[in-house]
Amino acid sequence: MQTVVLLQDAPHAAAIRAALCELGYHVLAELDRPATLHHEVERLAPDLIIVATETPGAETLASLASIASSCPRPVVMFAREGGRELIRKAVDAGVAAYVVDGWARERLVPIIEAAVARFDAHEAIKRDLASTRAKLSERKVIEKAKGIVMEQRRLSENEAYGALRKMAMDQNLALAELARRVVAVAHLLG
Repeated sequence: MQTVVLLQDAPHAAAIRAALCELGYHVLAELDRPATLHHEVERLAPDLIIVATETPGAETLASLASIASSCPRPVVMFAREGGRELIRKAVDAGVAAYVVDGWARERLVPIIEAAVARFDAHEAIKRDLASTRAKLSERKVIEKAKGIVMEQRRLSENEAYGALRKMAMDQNLALAELARRVVAVAHLLG
């Protein structure tokens, strides 16, 4: 697994780096400044990001949030400070596993695997949500187009839907695309 590591003032950073290499993780880059993290993640496209720090600062969390929105990756954070609010901010920034003073070589692989599994599950939920929203949006525009056809042609709801489906098939268009066009034309004509 290809990894980018951000090491910031963490007393166990060297041990984490050594353990990653021993366990077969390929460290693509080792960074010491959060400002470089986003650029390096975009450039190297790692499978995983490891952050080791005393306390994740605002710059680190902002960089992770930026990565989460543009090129999401599983993130494991090892830190000394474990306040509830700080952990929530880290999770909101895209951290999949936040480990407080619990680093041990024998726990590294299970921690990483749990973080990757959590990240994958979260990404699947995001994809499902986006798909559901798109379907709902399509359904709304189809309903609106159906209402326009019902009003203009004096058709029942089922007849209007059938007419829209036939027009879509005749024009080799998806029903939602035809509905968008019907709504746009109706809007244009006032």
